[in-house]
Amino acid sequence: MTTDNPMTLLFDRAGRLVELFNRSLTYLAPVGDVLLRLWVANIFFKSGLTKIQSFDSTIALFEYEYSVPLLSPVAAAYLGTATELIFPVLLLLGLAGRFSAFVLFVLNIIAAVSYPEISDLGVRDHQVWGIMLFVSMVHGPGKLSLDYLIWHRLRHLWRREA
Repeated sequence: MTTDNPMTLLFDRAGRLVELFNRSLTYLAPVGDVLLRLWVANIFFKSGLTKIQSFDSTIALFEYEYSVPLLSPVAAAYLGTATELIFPVLLLLGLAGRFSAFVLFVLNIIAAVSYPEISDLGVRDHQVWGIMLFVSMVHGPGKLSLDYLIWHRLRHLWRREA
């Protein structure tokens, strides 16, 4: 006849709670991936929309405010605006998710470095966005993405052929 030690019962119940908590977070991880992508994509997309509202002003900013080496101000304005309008959408959809996060990560660095009078708050914003993009880049877009859907479908087709 065995008697259960109260400490053993306590640790057993605590272990079950931890397991339930971890399982719940695992199921919520894809939602967290989407929210992260949505948050950072929204920031860059809105910036792109602002640039196309007055493109002459955008070109002037690239000519007189931002110091982008190797490109003319007009080319930099077009390239930066296109990047801010295309890649956030791809990131949000999770299509070429890691590559999209990488492109926006690089753009974020260029934006932070090219603006000479950036405030401490602006630097912190760019750091947060950089961390969010880095997480998306190294972790991938997750299960709620077109990348996952396409890869899952292709893997299924390849297994059927083999």
